[in-house]
Amino acid sequence: MAAPRAVIADDELLLRQGLERLLTDGGIDVVASAADAGDLIRKTRAHRPDVVITDVRMPPELTDDGLRAAIAIRRALPGTGVLVLSQHLAERYALELLGNDAQGVGYLLKERVADLDEFLEAVRTVAAGGTALDPEVVARMLGRRRPESPLERLTPRERDVLALMVEGLSNHGIAERLHVGAPAVEKHVTSIFEKLELGHDRADHRRVLAVLKVLRAS
Repeated sequence: MAAPRAVIADDELLLRQGLERLLTDGGIDVVASAADAGDLIRKTRAHRPDVVITDVRMPPELTDDGLRAAIAIRRALPGTGVLVLSQHLAERYALELLGNDAQGVGYLLKERVADLDEFLEAVRTVAAGGTALDPEVVARMLGRRRPESPLERLTPRERDVLALMVEGLSNHGIAERLHVGAPAVEKHVTSIFEKLELGHDRADHRRVLAVLKVLRAS
């Protein structure tokens, strides 16, 4: 299986080179790196990587240039995964990045990336079209539900399962995290789909729709 191809962006040279080394050692093929938002877009268009990994604050304005570049890339090249690394928790940015489809999107908080293997797995997940959202982002979104939100119908355990679904975990991964059996997780997932009125599409598509339900209810 070919290694995922990545373009990375960070305006700090040492951080950019450190990230490149970590990814390369972890089996990710870094095909290009960029120091500003414009260069990130150009190199992504040129190399067509599987995933783009970018900071939020980048030149030229040093505000949310990296994030706006990520959104532009996602719109222009929907087959390219986008993983944003942020110093700050900004739910609305994650929602704008997701658009109408949670597949191929990641949003991680830099200070909470403490496990290299988990980070590399998040990169691979996004590169393969999956979703990788920081648990803290998920917790904030679940904690800011509107009163009329369909999420209010979920039990506490179903909310735990949904939060792990949003993080991108499979049923098996959820079972391991919650220390329960796979059949119990499958039962909770089915109940979540029913309570969120997600219809009868294939299971993987309904998982994506469940992610969007969470984000749009925040």
